Amino acid sequence: MSQIQSYQGALLQARGVTKRYGAFTAVDSVDLNVMPGTIHSVIGPNGAGKTSLFHTLTGTVPITAGSIRFEDREVGHLPGHQRVQCGLARSFQVTSLFQSLSVRENLRVAAQGRAPRAALFGWRAPREGDAATAMAESLLGRFRLESVALRAAALLSHGQQRRLEVAMALAARPKIVFLDEPTSGMGVDDIQEMKQLIFSLKQDGFAVVLIEHNMDIVMGISDTITVMQLGRVLVEGTPNAIRSDDRVRKAYLGNMITGGMN
Repeated sequence: MSQIQSYQGALLQARGVTKRYGAFTAVDSVDLNVMPGTIHSVIGPNGAGKTSLFHTLTGTVPITAGSIRFEDREVGHLPGHQRVQCGLARSFQVTSLFQSLSVRENLRVAAQGRAPRAALFGWRAPREGDAATAMAESLLGRFRLESVALRAAALLSHGQQRRLEVAMALAARPKIVFLDEPTSGMGVDDIQEMKQLIFSLKQDGFAVVLIEHNMDIVMGISDTITVMQLGRVLVEGTPNAIRSDDRVRKAYLGNMITGGMN
């Protein structure tokens, strides 16, 4: 796939992003800068607000207050499908696939999704030279899914399903990809393969925003880590800075940060 064009300054800039559900504040005045071509991980204990933050940044749920700018365009009140057209894409913590469609058709439909009118005809027979079909074929190779291209998504292994979902996010030709627990439920071999795939996205110029519970992955591939607690940003920094921060140890990582990262 071609390199993403460079962009000066923060690609995504969140300021004071807040999400309330009645009296409960899930995300509380969060600021976030995601730079082009970097991997920016968001970590924290259960209930810290990580997934709620993802929902607000990608348009899955509306923000209550604050501003979200993407390439200097305000997108904080755009619905999710319009943010996809701007260049944002995401995967979900629970796989979200067209279970009865083949792997190839999942990718083709996803590739058409950035053009809403074309997406209405996602189940039409592919045509030679069609851009969505070409994108699907490219992603089959990149994500090592050629051997299961004709298999229904429901029949894939868990690791294959997770790879397919990330491939579908890329099919929309985004500039920034949000990945929510991409290694959840994976075995050791699949985890290492996914780690390499995520790092390859950065090498190709994509920005990646990652929620991930596996600290070996987070510390191994992240450029910046934001640690959340109770809906707020506790601390942000490089992996080395986060590894040695006493606030992080007390709030979340404890012995994990010394036992699993040395």
